[in-house]
Amino acid sequence: MTSRQHAGDSARLAVVVGALGVVFGDIGTSPIYTLQTVFNPDDPHPVPVSDANVYGVVSLIFWSVMIIVTVTYVLLATRVDNHGEGGIMALIALLRGSAERRGRKAALVLAALGIFGASLFFGDSMITPAISVLSAVEGLKVVQPSLGEAVVPITAVIIVALFLVQRRGTAAVGRVFGPVMICWFAVIGAAGIGGIIAHPAILKALSPTYALSFLSGHFGIAFFALAAIVLSVTGAEALYADMGHFGRGSIVRGWLLLVLPACTLSYFGQGALVLQNPAHVSSPFFLLVPGWGRLPLVLLATAATVIASQAVITGAYSVASQAAQLGYLPRLRIAHTSESSIGQIYVPWINWLLMVSVLTLVFAFRSSAALAYAFGMAVTGTITITTLLFFYVAHQRWKAPLWLMGAGAAILLAVDLLFVAANLTKLAHGAWLPLLIALTAFTLMTTWQRGRQIVTAERERREGSLPGFIEDLRTHRLPTSTVPGTSVFLNRGKLTAPLAMRANVEHNHVRHEHVIIMSLQTETVPRIPAEDRIVVDDLGYADDGIVHVIARFGYMETPDVLAALRQLHPDTTEGDLDLEQASYFLSKIELRLGTEPTMAVWRKHLFVATSYITADAAEYFRLPRDRTVIMGSHIEV
Repeated sequence: MTSRQHAGDSARLAVVVGALGVVFGDIGTSPIYTLQTVFNPDDPHPVPVSDANVYGVVSLIFWSVMIIVTVTYVLLATRVDNHGEGGIMALIALLRGSAERRGRKAALVLAALGIFGASLFFGDSMITPAISVLSAVEGLKVVQPSLGEAVVPITAVIIVALFLVQRRGTAAVGRVFGPVMICWFAVIGAAGIGGIIAHPAILKALSPTYALSFLSGHFGIAFFALAAIVLSVTGAEALYADMGHFGRGSIVRGWLLLVLPACTLSYFGQGALVLQNPAHVSSPFFLLVPGWGRLPLVLLATAATVIASQAVITGAYSVASQAAQLGYLPRLRIAHTSESSIGQIYVPWINWLLMVSVLTLVFAFRSSAALAYAFGMAVTGTITITTLLFFYVAHQRWKAPLWLMGAGAAILLAVDLLFVAANLTKLAHGAWLPLLIALTAFTLMTTWQRGRQIVTAERERREGSLPGFIEDLRTHRLPTSTVPGTSVFLNRGKLTAPLAMRANVEHNHVRHEHVIIMSLQTETVPRIPAEDRIVVDDLGYADDGIVHVIARFGYMETPDVLAALRQLHPDTTEGDLDLEQASYFLSKIELRLGTEPTMAVWRKHLFVATSYITADAAEYFRLPRDRTVIMGSHIEV
């Protein structure tokens, strides 16, 4: 093997290890609570502990993981990407792009459905840290029952610490995530082998006949059991959403070679333990190891669930950032926490919202079993919507026969919808929570999108025609003095005059020698190459010293105006621009409630209230504070 091949193999191994630390945390910690939840005697629809039921449940868990995770996500969904990026927001961007190019109304409808799926993910990101850390700390009750009262306070302390360190970024901690998760999967796999050796007959559950006979012969029990069995596939969306960071190959190898075998061994080992002694169903995961190993396992499980929580928290940052870029949320203050990894960001507003929400869930539900009823609804909803969007996009991209795509979609959606139906039976027991969170987030995002359209239309009306404005400057209908230097006006397009520019001319009667009207354009791709970042159009006004510049950014990028302007070539701007001394002008719009029937009154109030979380424009666009001028105006909605 050559040194180059060895270096390549080492790099691929490092990426796989990194993926193990970020991508598989959620799904890799599911064995802690899944089987225990299925047989929870306090469940409103309990599953009796019997040999036939244990074989059926373990078989259902295994085949659910194979169908939903291995087939739907690993083998199929990861093959459809948006320039390397995956996840539900990438699918929404592809659908919007299809609708814009071909005018397909179906794509817009599905994109709206995708926004509801993304909204469900916010519910998932609130519930995952609560249920994961709770389930790990609950292992203390197995080690020492008297510690039961300490579970909730310890969980709360861990969660607060987790959210407090988010501002520091995950770069430093991330280096140990992979090795910790490798240790985790090795330990749960070894513990599972120990259980299987003690009762090898459990391996019969590998046959799908046990799952099918459990469903068909005991449907009244099995149907309700599905609401807990779905917990085995939590985190499947992360496999797809994090594809852009690690690549499809690393995710496939990590899943097939380590994560799937380890989780399977754990589930089968727990099933074997319950067959031997039904009393162990109270906590089969921790009871699978000898007494001396339970406290270390609790500590390792806590570390693994913190990693799982970290992954879903950063996922929430990413989804919120992408939603803002696509126009579904206002500008949010975003901090980049790594100089080497573009995807590592910190969104303060989302961080504190999540922390308060997670702590509320911990103190309200107080156990992982109680939270499980809520968790399943968020997971099944997101999976079902992702499956539907995937098949639509795949049909458009692959041009496969409609009957073939329809047949595949029907089979996989039938499985997904069966899980959704089962979780709907838990509405009164907690499943309403993620639906309420999703409905709230969906209402907020669609209201912001609609309100933004209304404000943009009114703003364009007030701005007036840019050609007409420049003609007024030429003919001195707007008397102005020209001063040396460069001014940059941020505007939404090249057809209208920037409000700040119009105000500066009408009130101050001055303009700069060089004027750049700059539009920031968010594309439906994750990132834009540097060479394609800038598009210059002199609009025929170069002699007047006015040019229009479009700066293109992907939906996963944070706009950097100054960096983009530095890419301008003097030949395209009629001479050198003094960007280091340039003045930057922003138009600040104050929203007020109006009487026009543009939206329902309650949506107007929501839109105006949401506007208050908008990040400071100068900071968001990375403009120099000492050379940025903000000129205000107000618009009624």
